[in-house]
Amino acid sequence: MDESRIPILVGCGQITQREADPAAAQSPMDLTASAARLAAENSGAGDALLQALDTVLVLRSFSDSSWRFASPFGQQTNPPKSLAGRIGAGGATGARRLIYTYAGGNMVQWSINRFFEMITRGEMGAALIAGGEALATQKAAQRAGLELDWHEDPGGEPEMWGVDKRGWNEVEDRHRMAGAIFAYPLFETAIRGHHGRSIEEHGAAMGALFSRFAAVAAANPLADRRQGYSAAQIATPGPDNPYIGFPYTKLMNANAFIDQSAALILTSAAKARALGIAQDKWVYLHGCADAYDHWYISDRKNFHSSPAMHSVGEEAFAMADTDLDQIGAFDIYSCFPSAVQIACQEMGIATDDPRGLTVTGGLPYFGGPGNNYVTHSIAEMMNRVRAKPGMKGLVTSNGNYVTKQSAGIYSTDAPDKPFAPKDPGIYQAVINANKGRRSVEAAQGAAEIETYAVMHDRAGPSYAIVMGLLEDGRRFIANTPDDGALLADMVGNDYLSAPGKVAHDEGLNIFTPD
Repeated sequence: MDESRIPILVGCGQITQREADPAAAQSPMDLTASAARLAAENSGAGDALLQALDTVLVLRSFSDSSWRFASPFGQQTNPPKSLAGRIGAGGATGARRLIYTYAGGNMVQWSINRFFEMITRGEMGAALIAGGEALATQKAAQRAGLELDWHEDPGGEPEMWGVDKRGWNEVEDRHRMAGAIFAYPLFETAIRGHHGRSIEEHGAAMGALFSRFAAVAAANPLADRRQGYSAAQIATPGPDNPYIGFPYTKLMNANAFIDQSAALILTSAAKARALGIAQDKWVYLHGCADAYDHWYISDRKNFHSSPAMHSVGEEAFAMADTDLDQIGAFDIYSCFPSAVQIACQEMGIATDDPRGLTVTGGLPYFGGPGNNYVTHSIAEMMNRVRAKPGMKGLVTSNGNYVTKQSAGIYSTDAPDKPFAPKDPGIYQAVINANKGRRSVEAAQGAAEIETYAVMHDRAGPSYAIVMGLLEDGRRFIANTPDDGALLADMVGNDYLSAPGKVAHDEGLNIFTPD
């Protein structure tokens, strides 16, 4: 094969900042630049590799993704240009292609898949993928009343990649189902029902699952939470571990308030050789795939599976000519327990697989740096496969609400065929045709609960989100009456399949259990 058409990863870098003084801490862009320099050093080529970059991609920051994380310290108007300028990307002429992504935890793997295809077509020589967050510093500065200056306007506009479309529809929005912390508890309750478990049994299972992630984080110097929480500590609500959205405690949620950055550099084999990058640094992508489930969760077939994840697993393994038995390490995207359980179910991985399900410690314990977590998981997987030549490592990623799925299988062994993933449109068409239940905007009459979540604030249960079924099988989203006793009972007792009545008033469906 022509080495100028063989794509490889050659450098990776990660940083976790723990600076206590927010005035002295690095900004998100400074952190990202530091990770990019580490990735270049990791390759062995250093500044020569940075100067050889023709493409710089920056993962969308949380401050640009959600009002919950908006920065009061200014906006970066062209993040890839700011980053390229800091690190001297492209040398005197600069990187010719500057890309910023839309939101999605899948976007790192998705972008690598696209870049590898571009190298095989001769359209790219060397590219950087990087991102960073400093929400811990942002929060500390706000609490201290400090005014930081993170605003940057280097001019120009970046090329945009991804899908510019929010993950919830207007009806879901009206019922306050407008974000990950609201959606994933609905999946979790459905998973509990699918397994026929009591609330207590399922809480223990979630705690046991995530205790194994916490143990990996305890041994990872880059992890934010290194306490090594036990299953009971994770599953038991209390003052330091309150419910966020029942059935999830705080320790079951991705931890966004961290300062972390990571970067990956990829090239063609020919360019790596020309830059003097040793072959033991080269990491190949043997298999990959991308797909998405029905965009709005109200349109899903159910809340305990993912046809997209199933297809992504099948296609990635088929492309790599391998199977689960030949995988030496996993990093399963772990924003919430439901994401892990669904991915494992769809790919046939036991949740207690002795190989472990994470190489970092996962988003609740290692850290959940916005859309950039998978840059960390791939960087760590590069370290693992380099340390054990020939081993294969599987990384999964997830965007929105078990919506956008991507996967990659990595190894230091060179594939025996060119990089040529199947067109995702082929298997996406099958997923699209597998339609879910019909949803109704204005629901009225006898109904039952399909799944539910009870959102909490500092005072306790605040409101409930219900996915319900009318007698004719149509689905609706609703809230319950503003009744503290009812909300408390929905936390303490099982309301799955609970009968009741739903009424529509002023744009809202209100479900009242019998």
